[in-house]
Amino acid sequence: QVQLVESGGDSVQSGGSLTLSCVVSVYPYSYSMAWFRQAPGKEREGVAGIYVTHGVTDYADSVKGRFFISQDNDKKTLYLQIDSLSAEDTAMYFCAARERGSYADWALSWALGDRYNYWGQGTQVTVSS
Repeated sequence: QVQLVESGGDSVQSGGSLTLSCVVSVYPYSYSMAWFRQAPGKEREGVAGIYVTHGVTDYADSVKGRFFISQDNDKKTLYLQIDSLSAEDTAMYFCAARERGSYADWALSWALGDRYNYWGQGTQVTVSS
């Protein structure tokens, strides 16, 4: 059983930055990891994914250039750095994990929440203008 615990959410001013963390109970090397978010009244959105063995990352178009996903296997921790925050970034942020699978499959499906088996409890990010 994989357990994920997020932290780092906060209330911040527009234009600020945050780094979210997700501690994983197992070495993440065997898993594909991603960050999702869900704002009130909106569908869950995959914002950043990482395929660890290839060192490849991908992002939703809405966050490219502002969100940066990284992973520290020694610390068993996934990170999401968020720059230039705006009110549109206000949401609950979740990290998720699934068995690694092939790179080709990951490239097509990293943002699909239904493909992930393990989820954290979420951490709230609130951005005020």
